[in-house]
Amino acid sequence: MAKRDYYEVLGVEKSADQEAIKKAYRKLAVKYHPDRNPGDKEAEDKFKEATEAYEVLSDEKKRPLYDQYGFAGVEGMDQGGGAQYSHAFHDFSDLFGGAGGGFSDIFDSIFGGGFSGGSSRSRGGPSSGSSLRYDLNIQFKDAVYGTTATIRFKHNEACEQCHGSGAAAGASKKTCPTCHGAGQVRQGNGFFTIQQTCPTCRGKGTSIDKPCAYCRGTGIQEKNKSMSLKIPAGTDNGKRIVISGQGDAGENGGPAGDLVIVIHVENHQYFERDGYDLYCAVPISMSQAVLGCEVTVTGLDGKKIDIKVPEGTQHGKLLRVRNEGVPYTNSSKKGDLYIQVQVEVPTKLNSKQKDLLKQFMEIENPKKEPGLISLSKLNQR
Repeated sequence: MAKRDYYEVLGVEKSADQEAIKKAYRKLAVKYHPDRNPGDKEAEDKFKEATEAYEVLSDEKKRPLYDQYGFAGVEGMDQGGGAQYSHAFHDFSDLFGGAGGGFSDIFDSIFGGGFSGGSSRSRGGPSSGSSLRYDLNIQFKDAVYGTTATIRFKHNEACEQCHGSGAAAGASKKTCPTCHGAGQVRQGNGFFTIQQTCPTCRGKGTSIDKPCAYCRGTGIQEKNKSMSLKIPAGTDNGKRIVISGQGDAGENGGPAGDLVIVIHVENHQYFERDGYDLYCAVPISMSQAVLGCEVTVTGLDGKKIDIKVPEGTQHGKLLRVRNEGVPYTNSSKKGDLYIQVQVEVPTKLNSKQKDLLKQFMEIENPKKEPGLISLSKLNQR
């Protein structure tokens, strides 16, 4: 399952300040803490998810990297082993000082004024690898009609020498003497007990007498990856494409994470999009608008489209061309093309043109005190 965006997890905007981030996390942590939800796996997962999000968004170094590069920007930055969540809980009395029920006092009495660590991601068995985010910029036309893009990224794969075991050839694994194979240790007393990743074996439950020299016992290695990605026609800005198993390798035989590709569509010079409809504007002269005419417009795909402009067409009027819009994904159906008419008023006239317009104005006899026009009508497309 792909990771959720950290801002989405905490329920805050991307522009949220540290106080808002802290407040949002505090609310989730109190609600989903494992000691308040014993045996509730869903609550435990939400607690871990919120803590991981806070760990990144509350860090002045990690947050800018995450904003720019997504999960890939913060991957591997003090996120493993016993140091996991250390920043999020480095000052529990500050974080929970405003929470009801003396929450910080309770933790102070248990841990002597501090709380470190947190719920572990690993319990000694197989664990899923991290999902990665890849931000892909594509041109407007390619998003509308589809394209094929080549993406290049880095991810962790199982070590090809030890096949992910972390052990050198002929080496043996032994039960960890600290956690006795559980992968976790408990800390606390009374009602509150906290499970932490074992600092000795880092949650694996075993230790290796001779680590693999190639991966230094980690069982994984970073590799460059290149792949061809098909962008379907009708792809919109912000669409996410999930490729299963192309994230980081899992631990202890666990499945790899996913690669989440977020599409960013560049703006076009002349065309805009609203759902499956395309919009553009075309200028015509005042006489063409009054008398009506036929103009040729070049569509987004380069196709020449003949447009009939009716007599008396007003400035800003939308002319609809059916089936010349955005293709529906995996369908032969298309949206429509809307062309907004921009009537250009001449600014430089010769004497003959001025005389003719004066004659027309005398015949027209325009109102000296015209009524007002509703602004809402002018703002309509």
